[in-house]
Amino acid sequence: MTESKVANFVIDFDSTFTQVEALDILCTLAFQDEEEKKVALAEIERITNLAMGGDLSFRESLESRLKILRAHKDHIPLLIEELKSLVSPSFIRNKEFLENNSEHIYILSNGFKEFISPIVEEYGIKADHVYANTFEFDNKGFITGFDKENILSRSKGKPALIESLSLDGEVYVIGDGYNDYEIRKEGQANRFYAFTENVKRQNVMDYADHIAPSLDEILYHNNMEGALSYPKNRIKILLLENIHSKGVQIVENEGYQVEVHPAGLTEDELVEKIKDVSILGIRSKTIVTKRVLDNAKRLMSIGAFCIGTNQIDLTECTKRGITVFNAPYSNTRSVVELAIGEMIMLIRNLPDKIAKMHEGKWDKSAKNSFEVRGKKLGIVGYGNIGKQLSVLAEAMGLQVFYYDIDEKLPIGNITKCNTLNEMLAQVDIVSLHVDGRKSNENIIGKEQFDAMKEGMIFMNLSRGHVVDIPELKKAIESGKIVGTAVDVFPEEPLSNNHEFVSELRGLPNVILTPHIGGSTLEAQENIAEFVPNKIISYINTGSTTNSVNFPNLTLPKLENAHRFIHIHKNKPGIIAEINNILASHDINVMGQYLKTNEIMGYVITDIDKKYDKEVIKVMKKIEGTIRFRVLY
Repeated sequence: MTESKVANFVIDFDSTFTQVEALDILCTLAFQDEEEKKVALAEIERITNLAMGGDLSFRESLESRLKILRAHKDHIPLLIEELKSLVSPSFIRNKEFLENNSEHIYILSNGFKEFISPIVEEYGIKADHVYANTFEFDNKGFITGFDKENILSRSKGKPALIESLSLDGEVYVIGDGYNDYEIRKEGQANRFYAFTENVKRQNVMDYADHIAPSLDEILYHNNMEGALSYPKNRIKILLLENIHSKGVQIVENEGYQVEVHPAGLTEDELVEKIKDVSILGIRSKTIVTKRVLDNAKRLMSIGAFCIGTNQIDLTECTKRGITVFNAPYSNTRSVVELAIGEMIMLIRNLPDKIAKMHEGKWDKSAKNSFEVRGKKLGIVGYGNIGKQLSVLAEAMGLQVFYYDIDEKLPIGNITKCNTLNEMLAQVDIVSLHVDGRKSNENIIGKEQFDAMKEGMIFMNLSRGHVVDIPELKKAIESGKIVGTAVDVFPEEPLSNNHEFVSELRGLPNVILTPHIGGSTLEAQENIAEFVPNKIISYINTGSTTNSVNFPNLTLPKLENAHRFIHIHKNKPGIIAEINNILASHDINVMGQYLKTNEIMGYVITDIDKKYDKEVIKVMKKIEGTIRFRVLY
């Protein structure tokens, strides 16, 4: 067997080691006038992009940018402090790798040593492994130019410098610019990685041997141990139903491969789409069935960008070791505010009055128009939304009652009712806020409508299947219900391009809204931040906090260890077998965490980094194993 060749990593600085172009930051420090700064930054960015894309010689670009800057040497310490906070996340994560492999890591930049060296040396990179330009100053300390004798101040300076180093072994170049690719083009590198964590330049990516969204991906590609144990750009995320752009940005920034679809998908469509998907993001319209899951061979996690999860077969997900996360609190306020607004509109008979105004009819009358103050509100389902609605309703002067099948601690002066019909018989307004469990189907039907007082206001902002729609229609037509607001329906269009069909269309004093209770920009932004971060935490650390179907484990940060994640059927003896296997392979356990539910067990074992890799095969063969993975 021949010994593998040493790998030398040649790393660019601007927009690679750091997230930014250093001269851009220097410009913000040098200019006090905001308008001047804006103009200068735009011009520097234009010149930088021309050079990075290979459309302008480097020397021309450097001279042009320095002329614009008018910077002083006193700005350099400030620049260094700024850049320290802007090191690329994947380089921060892999500081240990950089320190341990410092003999074979080089920084090669057309930037300037004065600010580069203090940054990279904190990551273990040797001073004599940093190659960059140097500034020239006038007698007042202003930057006037650069050392034109430096090989890196010339076009094709990077390949020429690498040639002069005569590095022993393979040379792998990591960078975001055309001049980084030139090293490979001129035959001075074995491989060029287009680094896209911070910026994507298509004309650079087109030439790359490999497109790398992070340093983790490069280390994985070369079978080297970094901070993460998987290549992020091989994790595909499918986001459906017009997920908020903030959620899309979060997973893109993590380096995942993201596909976005504006509408929901049918079961047949999802069966085809799901085959190579690792993470699925949906809202309420997409139904994740057993058949869909049977075709989801790579699926690790599902994010429900909403409160409910009844559109997902949670039992089948659990059996397959697929975590499900939702956003139980993020849109609570939005739903409550809609309920309050619609309650006021209905009791004032505004929907009919508004419609008449659009028809040109002036109907100024107090008939069938009341205040909510002093009225009795009945809340069915006293969860997060029901509780918040009760607080706001009380503040508005309503007398509030609630019914819930589970024992809930009441807040304020709310009155608990022992039965649903008991509550319905005494309130003036009823608002439904129950979850989507199957047992809640048609909990409001003929019997419940018969139990209500005459002249009721009825609102459903919870789930479509909890109300018998034909019976609701009869109650409206008979006058039993004098005002209705419905936001959710048993069958809803997959997208805005499909027709909404309902028996409730055209009825008097009825507000029909397209499932928008939680559809405010604030709520969608909160959801779009909460759900992806929970999924990312699970993928990166194994933490299952707030999962709706997995045992909830909040795990400590993984430090100087590897983490074994074993998901298995809940059966006796598995934890003992795991520990026997670890002991038989002389593995030092640094921490272990276990939780179970009625379907599965979840065991996290942190072990010493040095271990026999054969143990992984043995762990996967334990009877009852659903999934096994290693994190480091």
